[in-house]
Amino acid sequence: MRPDLSRVPAFYHNYIGQVPENDLLEAFTTQTPAIIEFFENIPPDKYDYRYADGKWTVKEVLQHIIDAERIFGYRALRFARKDATFLPGFDENTYAENAKADKRDWNNLVSEFKMVRMSSEYLFESFDDDQLDAAGTANNNSIYVLGIGFVVVGHGIHHMKVLKERYL
Repeated sequence: MRPDLSRVPAFYHNYIGQVPENDLLEAFTTQTPAIIEFFENIPPDKYDYRYADGKWTVKEVLQHIIDAERIFGYRALRFARKDATFLPGFDENTYAENAKADKRDWNNLVSEFKMVRMSSEYLFESFDDDQLDAAGTANNNSIYVLGIGFVVVGHGIHHMKVLKERYL
């Protein structure tokens, strides 16, 4: 089932809208191979490319997807376990500035994405309906676990589309 958008902050609606599937596990099963294949086929001369000054490189975009997915997974785990602690936001630009993605090996980055995504798939697959319905507060916004799962999938799709349109 698709997430109830009234339970997800509006700034995540675009990511959820990127996901064509109505079932979260089906979305992971369908979209994960597509995004992995996409990253495996980016030509080496594009890894450090940025389309404008101040924009992230392709490596930085992939590192951002990895970092964000880890944070989303952590949030989902905390909320699924009924942890009511308010979680802080994160500054994606500060993360990108300090990730040192430019020093990373491309194949290592792609492998890391595969592992993080596999971990996300296992995590969300482990949740029952009650856990998927659990909510919490992150970055001063209420959100629930099913919504976070769709954000994870949609976030990767979103950045893949941006890379296709502006970088490749």
